[in-house]
Amino acid sequence: MVDVTAKHETVRIARAEVFVEMSASTVKLLRGNGLPKGNAIEVARIAGVQAGKKTSELIPLCHPLALTHLDVSIEITRTGARIETIAKTKGETGVEMEALTAASVAALTIYDMCKAVEKGISIGPLRLLEKSGGKSGEWKR
Repeated sequence: MVDVTAKHETVRIARAEVFVEMSASTVKLLRGNGLPKGNAIEVARIAGVQAGKKTSELIPLCHPLALTHLDVSIEITRTGARIETIAKTKGETGVEMEALTAASVAALTIYDMCKAVEKGISIGPLRLLEKSGGKSGEWKR
């Protein structure tokens, strides 16, 4: 792990997003809670939060962080689902990996819950939208 002992504690925020692309017929089932496994949006939201909280257990050399906030929002579009995550903490290192992990697992959960009705689902791109905190202050893409 990188030594962050000398870094100053600041409020750290990161936002990430990912898209899950699928056919219009699968979007209709997703929107209407008509999937065989149930409400994919709520299950994916909770899965994303759980994953974000466990990021240091999943990503080698990632610092364990006490998150102060983690939000996973999912918007159903005409071509699939757009997932956006926001992770926050007050600490010596950033929360980009937590935001990205939460988005990834939420997308994988939607994939898992939709795969019974469609085989052509795709995930991506996954990207960091914004991060702030630390010595450098704010960064926006």
